[in-house]
Amino acid sequence: MDFNVKKLASGAGVFFTRAVQFTEEKLGQAEKTELDPHLENLISRADSTKNWTEKILRQTEALLQPNPSARIEEFIYDKLDKKLPSRTTNPELLGQYMLEAASEFGPGTPYGSTLITVGEYQKRLGGAERELLQTSAATFLTPLRNFLEGDWRTISKERRLMENRRLDLDICKARLKKAKQAEAKAAAAPDFQETRPRNYVLSASASALLSEEVDKAEHDLRVAQTEFDRQAEVTRLLLEGISSTHLNHLRCLQDFAEAQATYYAQCHHYMQDLQRELHKCANGASVLQPPAAVCPDPVSSAFLSGPSSPGATVSSSSSQRPSTLAMEQTQLPVTGTRKAKVLYDYDAHDSSELSLLADELITVYTVPGMDPDWLIGERGNQKGKVPVTYLELLS
Repeated sequence: MDFNVKKLASGAGVFFTRAVQFTEEKLGQAEKTELDPHLENLISRADSTKNWTEKILRQTEALLQPNPSARIEEFIYDKLDKKLPSRTTNPELLGQYMLEAASEFGPGTPYGSTLITVGEYQKRLGGAERELLQTSAATFLTPLRNFLEGDWRTISKERRLMENRRLDLDICKARLKKAKQAEAKAAAAPDFQETRPRNYVLSASASALLSEEVDKAEHDLRVAQTEFDRQAEVTRLLLEGISSTHLNHLRCLQDFAEAQATYYAQCHHYMQDLQRELHKCANGASVLQPPAAVCPDPVSSAFLSGPSSPGATVSSSSSQRPSTLAMEQTQLPVTGTRKAKVLYDYDAHDSSELSLLADELITVYTVPGMDPDWLIGERGNQKGKVPVTYLELLS
């Protein structure tokens, strides 16, 4: 217990002297040992790396998981070193609701069958999102966290030790400076007026004490300089490792971008397939049912060049006779032709439709009584119906 008390008192004394030195440096009342420019540059670079890594990590987490409550839950499970329970993604939940609604409304109805189709694709989108979250966490988020919680903590610890060694060095410099000033002052003004032997002995003893104080201060300064140089070298080596950290983060960033590209490509593929399914559903319903009961199309008639007549429909008999339909369309007045750019490839489902190739330009127009989600497309001598969702209308 006695040893602990002495150690505690010694530590408190060292802390107090460092605090005094630090305060005097801030007030400009004490000299400060400056670090070499290379080390200062490494420290500045490391601080920037740490700050931007924290910002990128937080924003990536917000991008992948917008729900703050879910992020807090993930943080708690991570700190408790427990596996996070599997969480249903929003698209998967939406798809499940659509399937349950279709079951209640009747899967045989146009609305119910469309809910089933869209719901299945929503679940596929949710699966792709889940894969993105898992891949991003493993290849990007985890390495960034490991740097902040591992390497950076080690660097911060060694930097604090270096700062303490620097304060100790400056304290020793100040102590040596005061000891030399006191010794010089005593040597410059000796007490020659004292003739009594006792005063002469005291004066000689004081000079010896001052000389010993200078020697002790010089020894302490050499020790402090050695410890500071050693700690500065350790810190420098750790800070130079930031370049390796940048290379590692570069690879992680490439993996994250690749995971995002895969995810968005999957989503694009799924949505193209969904559009084809909905168009097939719409075409089948237009043949078998009245126009009012056709399956809904995800794109509204706002993309059309002009309004269609209210209540006007395409007869089922015309869809069964493509040649008759083409004759009728050439006889009906058109609402105006426009150029359109094809966004995606489209394969015609029957002879009344026109197959499309991505990025080609065609002429389109609509006729009174036509389905608002379709246009008449012309390419040379070829003519047929084309879906609006596959086109970008040009002015």
